[in-house]
Amino acid sequence: QVQLVESGGGLVQSGGSLRLSCAASGLHFSIYAMGWYRQGPGKQRELVAAITSGGITNYSDSVKGRFTISRDNAKNTVYLQMNSLKPEDTAVYYCNGRRIRGVEEYNYWGQGTQVIVSS
Repeated sequence: QVQLVESGGGLVQSGGSLRLSCAASGLHFSIYAMGWYRQGPGKQRELVAAITSGGITNYSDSVKGRFTISRDNAKNTVYLQMNSLKPEDTAVYYCNGRRIRGVEEYNYWGQGTQVIVSS
């Protein structure tokens, strides 16, 4: 059974930092692309950052230069370092693992962790 478990969310003041972690189990972690998504109040879920199995990263324009995604395949964990946080970063952050093999797609989600940035 695949599980993605996020941790590290919380309440932080504007300008502060948080580090989110997502521990994966039940899948061959190193071959999965991993991503962080977020869903703010009244908004659709959006991609924040992603990292391929080979370590290539991409970021949404809204977080570029402030957030860093990384992965530790030995620990089956993906991280999101968030610096210079803004109130508009307030959201539930979700971890995602995705793999495409031929016509099959494997897509897994964590339960989410709340981040609240106060002004």
